[in-house]
Amino acid sequence: MVSTTFTKETHLQVDLPEAASGDSAEAVREVEILIDTAGQYAVNGVPVPRGGVAPLKEVVVQVAGDDRELPLVITADRNSPHHAVVTAMDAAGQLGFERLRITTREPR
Repeated sequence: MVSTTFTKETHLQVDLPEAASGDSAEAVREVEILIDTAGQYAVNGVPVPRGGVAPLKEVVVQVAGDDRELPLVITADRNSPHHAVVTAMDAAGQLGFERLRITTREPR
């Protein structure tokens, strides 16, 4: 008998900023934009080519399809460039997502 486990892996590493309050409940299905310290994006584990908001929007549409009711979560490293987070928020707004969350972690 052979057994294996498949894990969803992304190549972007993030160190989340801290926040004392927040909701720890997870959505059943969501779109997650991950941003690393270099400002590189991945959407639900799919790497996004560099080039600003247009390639980011393309990958978000590939992941979400036509469902703009899905929650969109931005998970950015604490040292991510501010403009990368703003670009992610802009892309979400342009695509019509209204349920937006930013991921943080509780202080130690």
